[in-house]
Amino acid sequence: MAEAYSSRRVRGRMPPASARKQGTWKLAYADFLTALCAFFLIMWIVHGVTAGERQALAQQFGSKTAPLEVAANDPVLQAKTVAQILRTDPAFEAYGASVTITAEPNLVRIDLSDMTEKPLFETGDGTLNETGAQLTRLTGQAISILSFPVMIEGHTDANPSRTAGYSNWELSADRANSARRLLIEAGVAEHRIKSVAGLADTQPLLQNAPEDGANRRISILLVIGEKTA
Repeated sequence: MAEAYSSRRVRGRMPPASARKQGTWKLAYADFLTALCAFFLIMWIVHGVTAGERQALAQQFGSKTAPLEVAANDPVLQAKTVAQILRTDPAFEAYGASVTITAEPNLVRIDLSDMTEKPLFETGDGTLNETGAQLTRLTGQAISILSFPVMIEGHTDANPSRTAGYSNWELSADRANSARRLLIEAGVAEHRIKSVAGLADTQPLLQNAPEDGANRRISILLVIGEKTA
């Protein structure tokens, strides 16, 4: 490699002798290599991070929330991935068994159940109480960054309604519609909601205990794949 010299007077020597320049180019070259290595390291990390993890990282660094897309060709894998992302949401931890998230073929089901220690509904009332409304809003915030269509189901236990002319069918439908309004308030786009249904006590969560209060619930379904309308 060629070396650069300058003609600089060296004390005690005549005529001026050549003195080697300082190696400033080496510092610039080292900076370039460091930046290049950092670039490839970032590209390698980003390639191995899931969509959910990228969203979490973006939120940690103050990025505005953007729609989260889970890239996968297999709806079953998509459902499992989305369910796992939602299960790790710290907002649900305080509600314990009141929140159940399961992955089904082409669906992610979020059940918000009326537990004895954390009731979500008033008896015979078609609206959610303060706890139920708060939990539904938290769910809405969690799924607002997704783009999947949403179906909402209202369920009751097998105990008959105590209000004349107001059966469990009306009660469950009113609760599902209450949940719809809260989800929209929390940021879920209205056009994503494809159906709102009251199913009374026809689909108990606890098959062997249809009168148990845990069967009183709101089910929020994320529709994944083309097989589900």
